[in-house]
Parts: sequence; structure tokens; C-alpha cells
Amino acid sequence: MDNGGRRVLVVEDDLTIAASIDARLSAEGFSVTVAHDGPAAVEAEAATSPDLVVLDVMLPGFDGLEVCRRIQARRPVPVLMLTARADETDLLVGLGVGADDYLTKPFSMRVLSARIQALLRRVERSSAAAEERIVLGDLEIDIAERRVRRGGEPAQLTPIEFDLLVHFARRPRAVQPRERLLSEVWDWDVQATGAGTRAVDSHIKALRRKLGADLIRTVHGVGYALEVPA
Repeated sequence: MDNGGRRVLVVEDDLTIAASIDARLSAEGFSVTVAHDGPAAVEAEAATSPDLVVLDVMLPGFDGLEVCRRIQARRPVPVLMLTARADETDLLVGLGVGADDYLTKPFSMRVLSARIQALLRRVERSSAAAEERIVLGDLEIDIAERRVRRGGEPAQLTPIEFDLLVHFARRPRAVQPRERLLSEVWDWDVQATGAGTRAVDSHIKALRRKLGADLIRTVHGVGYALEVPA
């Protein structure tokens, strides 16, 4: 598989897992850099400017959450977090510091590869989107500059949160099933990626926390809809 030499930074302190990920991604045409602790990860990201980061949560030095904070403060980059725990609080913290996706250990290399490809496709699609501005009541979205304001107050959204909000804003009041959101926002083939709907639910909670609980309505048993704010 030719991935055009796109750069991936793999941050994993388990040497066996790190080597397996390196081998799989290198075989698929990625240029892979590996780091095994928090400080080395931040240095490697600054040195290589990767197109994507695969980041373990539990690391020596400082943890993956702090790594994510530091690299996102430097520049936006897609981050796929690896975690040994599936606790929702941990996942929300990870998403809150800028992670786009997560995989719970143990995972298959096939699923990891599918998730990485989906993340990169989404980033490319977002970069190619036409410039536009969406205004719905007191909600303002600048697509070109990727900025969001509500009631005149700026909101700091992660890349996936921004794309999810834009998807809703282009279809105000329309109910969006979770599976459709995974397909159209995350660009996931649910079967290939082994994806569940918790990713959607976690990001909806993050958007509500940052923009107001009234903005997105839950349609029980179906999905979510954006309510046009006053």
C-alpha cells in the first residue's frame, strides 16, 4: 500500500507493541518515527512534524494526555490514542486535550490501520472544503479559519469536534443517526474499523460542555440533532 511517505509518530513504551505498529505502518508505505516516553514524543513531534500521531496514554516521563496537550498547542495534528482502559472519564479527558480517536488495548493491526486511514482521509477532506461561514442564531462558524463562536465567545474545539459541529450545522434540526455520523464525519467503515458509537457520544458530550447543553438534542434510540440557537 502506497501512503506517499506520509509521516506517523508512534509513541508507545511497550517495545513489542511499538515494533509491531512500526512494522505494519512501514509496510503500508508510511514514514514512521517511534518514541517511548513523553519528553521524547514531544521532541520527535517538533522534529518531524508528523501527519498523524499514534499515542499511548500510559507513558514514562509524563503521560500521553500531557503529550497531546503540548503537541496540539504547537500545531493541530490528528491524534489516535491507545488506552488500556475504556473508562468514559478517561476517554473524555483524552478527547478534551485534542485526541481525535481512541483504541482500547488489545487491538488488531488491521483495525489500527483502518482507523489511521480514516483519520487521514477526514483531514484531507476537511482541508479541501470550500471556504464558507455558517451563522445559526448566536452560533458562528468560520470554515476557512476553523473558528467557532457562540454568543460572541470563542470556543476551542478539537479538529474532530469542529468537523462534527459543521456536519450538524449544515443540516440544522435534521436527526443524524450515530452510524451515519461515524461514516460521514469520521469516514469510518464501521465493520472494517471495529468502531462503536461511544466515540460519537463522547464527542457530543464535549461539544455540549464547550458550547452549551441546549445546542444538540438527543433523539433516543436514533441519534442527535442540532437545535438552532436563539
